[in-house]
Amino acid sequence: MMVLAGADLVLPTGLVSRGTLIVRDGRIEAIETRHIDGPSGATRIDCSGQVIVPGFIDVHVHGVEGIDMLDGGSAVAEIARRLPKFGVTGFCPTSVACDPATLSELLTRVTAAQSTPAPRSARVLPAHLESNFINPAWNGAQPRRCLRLPTPGREPSEGDFSAGEILAVIARHGAATGIITLAPELPGGMDLVRRFVAAGHRVSLGHTGATYDEARAAIAAGVHHATHLFNRMSSLTSRSPGVVGAVLESDAVAAEIICDGYHVHPALMSLAIRMKTARRMMAITDGTAGSGLPVGSRTRLGGQEIIVTERTAELADGTLAGSILTMDAAFRTLVQRVGVSLIDAAQMCSTTPASELGLAGVGAIVPGMTADLVVLGPGLAVRQTYLAGRPALEY
Repeated sequence: MMVLAGADLVLPTGLVSRGTLIVRDGRIEAIETRHIDGPSGATRIDCSGQVIVPGFIDVHVHGVEGIDMLDGGSAVAEIARRLPKFGVTGFCPTSVACDPATLSELLTRVTAAQSTPAPRSARVLPAHLESNFINPAWNGAQPRRCLRLPTPGREPSEGDFSAGEILAVIARHGAATGIITLAPELPGGMDLVRRFVAAGHRVSLGHTGATYDEARAAIAAGVHHATHLFNRMSSLTSRSPGVVGAVLESDAVAAEIICDGYHVHPALMSLAIRMKTARRMMAITDGTAGSGLPVGSRTRLGGQEIIVTERTAELADGTLAGSILTMDAAFRTLVQRVGVSLIDAAQMCSTTPASELGLAGVGAIVPGMTADLVVLGPGLAVRQTYLAGRPALEY
């Protein structure tokens, strides 16, 4: 048994000042609204002056500290080992568009990491595919050479591959595939939406130039997710609401938003959160292998070289290439720059992602839930991350 005493506890229903958490066998047994010593024999940890929030869940992350999710080998497991220092207790390994062999390797590694989870590592959730089926005109840093139309095409030549081969990989690794980002306006795009929804995948609007009506049709067909709201999607204007307008007005869609204050201006972040509420918004990093590296570092995003700048990651031509954000920094941005409450920030960083992914027993500080917790000290910096009540960080 473990007792975390004296911290401000961020619950779904409110903030408990100088409260106490009692953790037994990896679960939250009780929440006390006062500072207590706890039962005899329990390990007591004084958390006075700190804040405890549920463990962060990042549904869109490509890498960290020089490791890209598509590096193969132990990349997924190594990223899982490094993420708890940023308060992450669960994450969706995220791909950029790639060839079938690379995609198969990623999903194989996801399955392996799920079947044999490593101690002190963030939980590996089903992957998020920023897939081959996005609009080339809205590709951003996605490699155009790997983009395909959902409709049957020509037979692949040497060194090439078809849409069918990508679909076959996804079908073989269905359990390891969670979110799939696509552009529904592509020829065959709506059929692909229905196919993925029927297979149990979470389909997301992203890297898309769909009209408002096309986006609405995709939502009606089962799309419940939007990939990095405002970025690489048709914008909201006075006579053309676009994908942004369709997402903002739809309660059926939970939207990701990159919370670095650069990809989306803090004022626009605030407006979107007020429109959709924190229960329909998910803070993400879109973090790359550049996250956690010094400015000027050169690393990879799916085989492409990226450069770490002061605010983000870029291709050599200056194109934004994901971010250098981490989830603890996303939480701080929400609270310190956007003006979101600790409760709503925890909702966006933990509770909404858990709920949308259908994760049972995680994502909130509630009795009976798994004790995935982050202890934040001065400036909301991570002091300790707990995975099922066990400390993930050594000091």
